[in-house]
Amino acid sequence: MGNNLEKGREGEQLAAQFLREKGYQILTYNYRYKRGEIDLIALQGVLLVFVEVKLRKNTTFGYPEEAVDAQKAKRIIQTAEQYILQHNWQGDIRFDIIAIVQSAPSKKEISHFEDVFY
Repeated sequence: MGNNLEKGREGEQLAAQFLREKGYQILTYNYRYKRGEIDLIALQGVLLVFVEVKLRKNTTFGYPEEAVDAQKAKRIIQTAEQYILQHNWQGDIRFDIIAIVQSAPSKKEISHFEDVFY
């Protein structure tokens, strides 16, 4: 379990750095509400972006982004709704996935999928 948690944190750090380089401002890591969690919440200009990060060592069992199924998306949306209420957010939002395949420490492929669900 600790190893998965460690891998998850590493993926979130890589994703946060990737987003910062694209001009995003990271607001929150690991926002939790009930059984849901959002890995990163960021601002892209005036747009609030909820980001799910998936990291895998290879694609033997599919691409990382394929791990976000309808049930996972539903939990992310419910968690985002709570964040929006809690922070009285009035602007536009978007849901993204950052998929990372890291086959070696220095070899990683990062894909950014914008506006993946509603």
